[in-house]
Amino acid sequence: MLQEAADEVHAVDGDDALAACFATTLAAVFDALAALASSASPRTIQDVRIGRRRLRRRQPSVTTRRMAARGPRWLLHCAPMRDLFLLDPGIVFLNHGSFGACPAEVLAVQRRWQDEMERNPGAFFGRRSAALLREAREALAGFVGARADDLVFVPNATTAVDIVARSLPLQPGDEVLATDHEYGACDAAWQRACAARGATLRRVMVPLPFDRTRFVERVLAQAGPRTRLVFASHVASTTALVFPVAELCAAAREHGLLTLVDGAHAPGQLDLDLDALGTDFYAANLHKWVCAPKGAGFLHARAAHHELLHATVTSWGYAGEVGGHSGFDAYLGTTTLERRLQWQGTRDPTPWLAVPAALAFHRRHLGPALRSHAHARAVALMHRVAARSGLAAIGADDDFALMVPLPVATDDPDALRRRLFERHAIEVPVTSHGGRHFVRVSVAGYTTDAELAALERALEDERPGPSIRQ
Repeated sequence: MLQEAADEVHAVDGDDALAACFATTLAAVFDALAALASSASPRTIQDVRIGRRRLRRRQPSVTTRRMAARGPRWLLHCAPMRDLFLLDPGIVFLNHGSFGACPAEVLAVQRRWQDEMERNPGAFFGRRSAALLREAREALAGFVGARADDLVFVPNATTAVDIVARSLPLQPGDEVLATDHEYGACDAAWQRACAARGATLRRVMVPLPFDRTRFVERVLAQAGPRTRLVFASHVASTTALVFPVAELCAAAREHGLLTLVDGAHAPGQLDLDLDALGTDFYAANLHKWVCAPKGAGFLHARAAHHELLHATVTSWGYAGEVGGHSGFDAYLGTTTLERRLQWQGTRDPTPWLAVPAALAFHRRHLGPALRSHAHARAVALMHRVAARSGLAAIGADDDFALMVPLPVATDDPDALRRRLFERHAIEVPVTSHGGRHFVRVSVAGYTTDAELAALERALEDERPGPSIRQ
């Protein structure tokens, strides 16, 4: 069957767009199967090899390939990208920004690692895990523009923020600056850390509509002699605004202040060069826009700060520091971040080991051209909804990436979210900030124009008063 599928590419050669679409999708299938070949039957392996050879022989014409390279507009309409995920076909899923969605091929790689782990857990953890995780971090380092030694895997960005908050040696009277757009769980982490040490969390109001040119000035104007660190999102959760964190980090450094950037929504939405960004600490998720399995996040720390950081769980990585012999050296790795933060007892490392597969999927399917097109569709949707509602957008087009806040008039955001799901089968968050409410839409690679149109119709139906939809 695999060989026959490759042969079918020539059958649509008269339709350049469809042929390219078919070839692109089928190539991805063969890539996924090849990744699983080590656990497949000899016959399946042979079929994959033959199929890939036939596909190469029957690649579409030069014209077709040029159409494919021109951009993803028609790929979004003819390539079944959604079929590469396990999403419920009965749901309009516009909430990629909350929990992401993991492609089937990446989940298959994770399951392969789980099977490998269970074949000999002793060897996997005791002799292989540190080296395997290092390989995964090296792949991640190339994607985010950092040294592998400055990265450590964590379950999620909130965990990374909590590690920094608990590790920072705050004294009574010290201050931490944060914007009023920060994610609730991270805000709570800083509140708890400050309260425990007699320090203060000072929130800086960043008003709407957003003025990018005044962001850094507004934040640092609140810094005082006891300010120790500035905390800000790269992409704000409630408003989807992209903050100019490179400029903020540079200015904070001139003031002698540490910086922590919450990049939960950034990898995969934005191109990252963490070494150039200049932040002291960067917390991020990979299960959102990179499409890695749930439980994959990372913390990046400049080398000068590695010794400052401590895990929230004291485990074998600390044994050598307190004079004991762990007997777990092969588990732990060699760097401070590996010893203290990576190994925290027995837990499933396979979400992290599947990160290279997620990065490969992202590069293959979610490159700059597609993201640019998705961004254009997102901001166009924002302007259409704003015009119909009579409520202004809260930022300019370049203040957003692949998530946009659609302004809506509602007295009960939670009720609106429930109605959108229960009445219209649309999964999308409804957020609030500064007394304003938004439907925060994620336009992922698999998001179709039909799904965005369905949301527009639903919002018209759910507007207060009689519907004006034609």
